[in-house]
Amino acid sequence: MGALHIVVCIKQVPDSAQIRVHPIYNTIMRQGVPTIINPYDLFALEAALQLRDQFGGAVTVLTMGPPMAEESLRKALAFGADRAVLLTDRAFAGSDTLATTFALASAVSKIGETWGTPDIVFCGKQTIDGDTAQVGPGIASRLELNQLTYVAKISKLDLEAGAIEVERRAEGGTQLLSTKLPALVTMLEGSNEMRRGSLACALAAAQAEITVWNAAAAGIEDLLNCGLKGSPTIVKKVFAPGAHTVRAQQIELQDRNADDIARDLLDQIFIRQPQVEADLMRMASGQ
Repeated sequence: MGALHIVVCIKQVPDSAQIRVHPIYNTIMRQGVPTIINPYDLFALEAALQLRDQFGGAVTVLTMGPPMAEESLRKALAFGADRAVLLTDRAFAGSDTLATTFALASAVSKIGETWGTPDIVFCGKQTIDGDTAQVGPGIASRLELNQLTYVAKISKLDLEAGAIEVERRAEGGTQLLSTKLPALVTMLEGSNEMRRGSLACALAAAQAEITVWNAAAAGIEDLLNCGLKGSPTIVKKVFAPGAHTVRAQQIELQDRNADDIARDLLDQIFIRQPQVEADLMRMASGQ
């Protein structure tokens, strides 16, 4: 295997701490809301940079979005990425995860033709504006890549054998998995800590040439798979959750023993949720 080539897919998203919902139309109001790199994608970027630092090679950062998404690509370059590709075209407007994975997979293929086939494609586990966790696996499916999702740690990378070993977090604990390269990996939050980036990288990022591709440049010929035309998902309503009206009840402990406290807690739960008591009694009786 030659020099390591890694592609990291990132997304520019609205800062979730400042998102507002339109009071009449129930749509997200993005005007005036600052944008950031999707926080989960930073863990993917750092994982890629660590592998590049250890084994050599290059990290290409890819994003799909409006021209202003170039700002996030420059931030990624300032952290130490080697090159950046912006996939932007009006034909991509309104893309759901199906259309998004089609466009990104096409761009990853074009990156492979231009700079060499990627050994690893990294994504964050999900985005804070969509929270679907579908884009990474969707790209892997379209490119027929082995996929490792919800990865907490890259345990081993063997370039000679063309294999990667990871620790994957699962409901029952941690799984130790390995697969052949090329592969797609989605990284969990907390798996590493994003570096600060050097002054040299920051200065280079400000002057760097961002590769900009429209649909045609990315090798996309059938626009029916892009944007709204290629998006079967329909979002009928977006709304902000209402404020809680029930206040928490405070129980004075004083010098009471644990058994009395437990009984009081159960009594309060059964009063508020009578079905819970009925279900427990049924389970206890073996019905």
